[in-house]
Formats: sequence, structure tokens, C-alpha cells
Amino acid sequence: MQTNNRYLWNHKDLLCTEQLSSEDVFHLLDLAKSFEEINRRPVRKVPTLQGRTVILFFVENSTRTKTSFDVAGKRLSADTHALSLAGSSLNKGESLLDTALTLQAMNPDVIVIRHSSSGAAEFLAKQLSCGIVNAGDGWHAHPTQALLDCYSLRAAWQNNFEGKTLLILGDIAHSRVARSNVCLLKKLGVDVRLCAPRTLLPPAIETWPCQVFNDLNQAVEGVDAVMCLRLQLERQQAGLLPSLSEYSKRFCLKPAHLKLAKSNVQVLHPGPLNRGLEISDTVADGKNSLILDQVSAGVAVRMAILYLLGTRR
Repeated sequence: MQTNNRYLWNHKDLLCTEQLSSEDVFHLLDLAKSFEEINRRPVRKVPTLQGRTVILFFVENSTRTKTSFDVAGKRLSADTHALSLAGSSLNKGESLLDTALTLQAMNPDVIVIRHSSSGAAEFLAKQLSCGIVNAGDGWHAHPTQALLDCYSLRAAWQNNFEGKTLLILGDIAHSRVARSNVCLLKKLGVDVRLCAPRTLLPPAIETWPCQVFNDLNQAVEGVDAVMCLRLQLERQQAGLLPSLSEYSKRFCLKPAHLKLAKSNVQVLHPGPLNRGLEISDTVADGKNSLILDQVSAGVAVRMAILYLLGTRR
């Protein structure tokens, strides 16, 4: 593993992509690339964070993010401990702050938190001395997902972000993934488009630095990549869509749409997938899909994050 030990990483926490400079991003992605080599070894473990403690505090359900942070920590030889809402005193009425102070008394080096309330990670970061990683807070931010998306695109685009065009498609109004990716990709020189039904666009969308479309055929024309988002079915009780079949007809990404994009268009999805609703089987499993690459990238990117925050103390 080779790293640039002279690079000055100034962040105690990773809360959102807005806090990162482009230099920070490329340093982190380069570091993740060096950790990717470890993940291909017969014995996938190094002593880099031996003796360090990482707490995975997931108040919301998670499969990919929680597991990849757990794997990332273990491959760096950190001691990882998982805590869920059901297994915490939050379920007994304890405040988030009191729970966090209890955890800090155990002297962890990093706490990775996912919470349903926007701003929860920032709140903890202001109160606690250990590093805080935002693994998703409400509709606000999901910086590690955006970073692993960039990692996957960087490999596919051979390190060249400038002049590329990416379409984010789907339930943008409720997506912390969309918010984090727009900020990060624009910072790296990518032209970002958004496409969704009007009812699934957030308020003040006209202030976002993106082109906005309601027609998928127009939105996908000439793009270098398409990022599908999960349609958050739990929101549909609010009557935001006439029907799921109507949504699938107009906004499910199909092979015919890819023919309107660049010939080597890349397809991403943060998961979990609602096949046939957001993305067709043929596209999800096709040669243009980076979906499994995103999962693999998640471990390497989160290893880099834990290294940067876990070695600051």
C-alpha cells in the first residue's frame, strides 16, 4: 500500500461533500485505490488501524453501507462494534446526545452514524472529540455513497471527469444520494442533469446547478452515465404518483434509453434496486452496468475514510 503521507487532511469528520476540496477528493480516491489492492489479496487484512475502535451506530436500516464499513474496518484490523436502534438506549427514550456521550466514554476513534434526522451527524461532530462519519442523515447527505460513485466513474472514465455528463434519474426529492452527488460531481467538472416527475423534484430545484428534465428520452440524450435512484415506495402513500405502473412506463431505465446516450454510457444505482420499476433487468445486469463495481468500491473508499479519520488522533 502506498499513500501520500505528506498530504494534510484537515477534517476531523466527514459530514458532507461540500466540506471537501477537489484535492481532498482526489487524495481520498487515490488512497482508496491503494486499499483496493489489499482487497484482492489472498489474506485481505493489514494492521493499519490495529488497536483503533470504530462504532457503527445505525439508527436506520442498512445492508450495503453498514456491511461495507464493517468489512473496511476489519480489513484494517480495527475493532468494529455495531449498534442499532433496537439495541440502543434510544429505543428506551434516551436522547441522541446522551447515547453519543456514553459511546464516547468508551473512547472510540471513529463513530459511523446513519440517522433519519437531517443534521444528526453534524450535531454529534460538534459534541464529540472522536471522528464522525455521516453514513446518511435524513434527506440531507450521504457523502460516502457519492465518493464511491465517483470512484467507480473515475475508473470507467479513465480519471477524466471534465466535460462528462451524468443524468440522475428518479426520486430526487427524497434522495440524500442525489444531493451529495450533485455537489461532488459538479466540483469535479461534471455536467449534471436531473430527471423526475415534477412531484419528485425538491423545492427550489431551480437553484440547483443542473439541467432539469421531465422527459427521460430528452434527458438521456448524449449522456456519459446514468445514475438511477431508488423510488422510495414508503413515500407513495402521499399520492406523489398516479400509479407505480405509470412511473415505470415513463421513468424506468430501459435499453431503448441507452441507445440515445453515448455508446459507452455507464449505469449506476446506489441500491437497493426495484427492478422493473426504476431499472430494467437487462440494463441492471448489462455490460454498461457499474452497480456491482459500486459495491466493491464501497469497501475500498470506506477503508480510506476510516484510515484518514482513524489515524488523526
